Amino acid sequence: MTTHPVDEKLPALKLATTGLQHVAAMYAGVVAPPLIVGAAVGLSGSELTFLTGACLFTAGLATFLQTLGIWKIGARLPFVNGVTFAGVAPMTAIAASTRDKSDALPVIFGAVIVAGLLGFLAAPFFSRAVRFFPPVVTGTVITLIGVSLLPVAFGWAQGPDPSAHDYGSTTNLGLAAATLVVVLVLRRFTRGFVRQVAVLLGLLIGTLLAIPLGATDFGPVTDADVIGFPSPFHFGAPQFQLAAIVSMCVVMVVSMTESTADMLALGEIVERPADEATIAAGLRADTLGSAISPLFNGFMCSAFAQNIGLVAMTRIRSRYVVATGGGFLVLMGLCPMAASLIAVVPRPVLGGAGVVLFGSVAASGIQTLVGAGLEKGDNVLVVAVSLAVGIIPITAPDFYHAFPQTVRIVLDSGISTGCVAAVALNLVFNHLGRRRKTQSTPRAGRQFSYGVGESL
Repeated sequence: MTTHPVDEKLPALKLATTGLQHVAAMYAGVVAPPLIVGAAVGLSGSELTFLTGACLFTAGLATFLQTLGIWKIGARLPFVNGVTFAGVAPMTAIAASTRDKSDALPVIFGAVIVAGLLGFLAAPFFSRAVRFFPPVVTGTVITLIGVSLLPVAFGWAQGPDPSAHDYGSTTNLGLAAATLVVVLVLRRFTRGFVRQVAVLLGLLIGTLLAIPLGATDFGPVTDADVIGFPSPFHFGAPQFQLAAIVSMCVVMVVSMTESTADMLALGEIVERPADEATIAAGLRADTLGSAISPLFNGFMCSAFAQNIGLVAMTRIRSRYVVATGGGFLVLMGLCPMAASLIAVVPRPVLGGAGVVLFGSVAASGIQTLVGAGLEKGDNVLVVAVSLAVGIIPITAPDFYHAFPQTVRIVLDSGISTGCVAAVALNLVFNHLGRRRKTQSTPRAGRQFSYGVGESL
């Protein structure tokens, strides 16, 4: 029996290098939330380092759950999990509303635990929504995932600090462009293993180019401890406040919606379509990982869409590669000095590689739409309006400024709003009217069957 590429076990060296490539692609996304929330809470430098290491550690555990799985937990796809950025705004709001800042993290952790457990129970019901994701919907959502991530790459390309004098400088943009060119050249003119790790080599070469320009900071390596463990409840026992719990439950719904879309996208890319059981298992891993994360001082976990782009570009589909990346994340959480090595990669270098990664996701969505039957019925309207709705938070970030903060958690996520719009419009144009028409036709001897791009 032929082993599916998703279940293929690669040689140790290839596992290590390709797994590290996944860590490099998602590192900035994992460490950004704890840095932002930690600053809002007023943590010291050492406490901020501890919180960041804890989030790396818990991201590794959540990735293990997704890729390797236990029982009916884990999608068993090359699916990277880490701290979701959707929770940053409500977590900083919780911190701002907490009178004693020393209680802020325990309140956040308590809310995440409850939201995670409730999400775990809701996973099998939430997964039934998969029938509402035909190709015309999944293609739209995959495209939105890529388009929504591209501004992140553009921001990285300009530099780490928008208030810095060199933000958007020719040096930073030049480093991003050089990294992009290196990745493209390696992909075009090399073969085999070198071609598959082109992004990792691009990051390495980009970092070396940044050294003489003074854009590489080795301070994190010299200041980091060799060994450190995220001791449970380091910041205090979790506290449970209703307002904070409701806020994080809303984030959990957003996270589950995006994870469902990501699993559908990844299933298409690795040619193992995510069915209802797979999505339920994946959501259980997401939510259980989120519930466990606060025990080790981490935040809510969710899928990392940027790594889907890496899978799409390299065509390395083995889930064991991503599991190896999860192992590196755990080691980084236990060894702050190892984590700091990835932190040495300048943000502009990450931005250059991000253009390729995130653009690959959008291209995969377009490829799905090509086969979705846009010429049938009003599918082109479904795609057009859904893309427009999903792009609003990107092109007009303050569009929903008059709405309550709780509602904006959903509205400011272009992936979530575009996904909801695509599902709703597909129902309206390709389901409701057609079913009524079929039921009113006496000669119809069977239930109406939808064509490609129209089925539920």
